[in-house]
Amino acid sequence: MTKIWNESGFMSDDPWIIETEDLQAGSNEKAILGLDAFLAKVAESDETGLGVLIAPTDDVRRLEGHQGRLALVAVAFPAFNDGRAFSHASLLRSRLGYGGEVRAVGDVLIDQIPLMLRCGIDSFAVSNATALKRLAENRLPGIDNHYQPSARPAQDVGSYSWRRRG
Repeated sequence: MTKIWNESGFMSDDPWIIETEDLQAGSNEKAILGLDAFLAKVAESDETGLGVLIAPTDDVRRLEGHQGRLALVAVAFPAFNDGRAFSHASLLRSRLGYGGEVRAVGDVLIDQIPLMLRCGIDSFAVSNATALKRLAENRLPGIDNHYQPSARPAQDVGSYSWRRRG
């Protein structure tokens, strides 16, 4: 069972469905389209509030100029050792200036969630049993000091998010 989690906790009644040939969004659901399908829809309509799925091999820069039409960008983690979606999320936030929801989908593991948050991902489709249990217990692992900058500003106002302290 997949549950949607963000820093406020588990979400109920999430309307987003990743559309495939076998699975289509119903009347009370919103479709997350593949990148090519999203771009085709944008070309033929003025619809806003759309969702798009960015696969590891997709060029996220193709969304440039369409950020205002998006309500959700799902970045795919097909396996725990495929980190291209970290780069996709970071590019969405830092270079494309996307301010909407970025969701991690696929193989989302508990130890990667803090790093995903730093890259600008703010919601997670979680099906891993250990991750679900730890998130339900509010036991998110963390790292206090970071060497690199992040898409998310530092919580300590006036500090550098990238400078190691202590």
